[in-house]
Amino acid sequence: MSDLSTQTPVDFEGEARFGDYIALLKPRVMSLVVFTALVGLLVAPVPVDPMIGFTAILFIALGAGASGALNMWYDADIDAVMRRTRSRPVPAGRVTPSEALQIGMGLSVLSVVMLGLATNWAAAGLLAFTIFFYAVVYTIWLKRRTPQNIVIGGAAGAFPPLVGWMAATGGIALEPVLMFALIFLWTPPHFWALALFMKSDYDTARVPMLTVTHGRAETRRQVLLYTIALMPVAIWLGFTSVGGPIYLAVAALTNLWFLVGAWRIWRRDETAAEADSYAVEKRVFRFSLLYIFVHFGALLAEATLRAAGA
Repeated sequence: MSDLSTQTPVDFEGEARFGDYIALLKPRVMSLVVFTALVGLLVAPVPVDPMIGFTAILFIALGAGASGALNMWYDADIDAVMRRTRSRPVPAGRVTPSEALQIGMGLSVLSVVMLGLATNWAAAGLLAFTIFFYAVVYTIWLKRRTPQNIVIGGAAGAFPPLVGWMAATGGIALEPVLMFALIFLWTPPHFWALALFMKSDYDTARVPMLTVTHGRAETRRQVLLYTIALMPVAIWLGFTSVGGPIYLAVAALTNLWFLVGAWRIWRRDETAAEADSYAVEKRVFRFSLLYIFVHFGALLAEATLRAAGA
């Protein structure tokens, strides 16, 4: 870890509560992982026994929690100096770094082994790679070294629907690859919209977010470019075996709104943004939180209708 930890010492005197250990697993991030993995599993062309499906999603969720714990272990120093993260269990001193590491490693092994036993080892291997990618490639390697941290690291959050599909089928197809691409391309505009109004946090923590290394004007341009690249992927998914009219209608409306928001972000200068306290950026960020849930919800609706009509 960086020398930020020497600037922000933490006294580990408080006794952790159960909620602190839950927070260690990043439940809000886990909710996205669980939902997209569940949709990947349910829209797959191979029916899955409900108990096996439940078990698969449970251990995918634990794998996501393991990633979160490992991330909080390594990032405790920078979390301690960022307003958005300083109340997390490790920087706040309620959970020690060694505890976070042990929990992360233990859950990693448990989730991978149990998913392999419950479904297949291909899915388990992909889950193991996902944990490694988030904890090592993103958290340890990329996050503090390159403004492309979010772009490349976004792959970690895009793997769950692939894991879910593979748990059901044991293989890969175009549909889960497009689900992966949808999340992968959504991640940069989602996080950069946040970074535009949280820039001081990343400056303080010396994290090379694009706003810090290339400035806000370039960040605004990249938000627009990635949103434009995202749209055809979102629409293409609607013409595959998992798509349909409901998904296409939802994707068209949602992506149009997202594009308008990204366009407005690109057209703004800092004077206008500061004048309204970054209202547009905050609105686009909040909408981006719903973006993935809406798209995957529409895929689930299509699968439900197909099952009902079978």
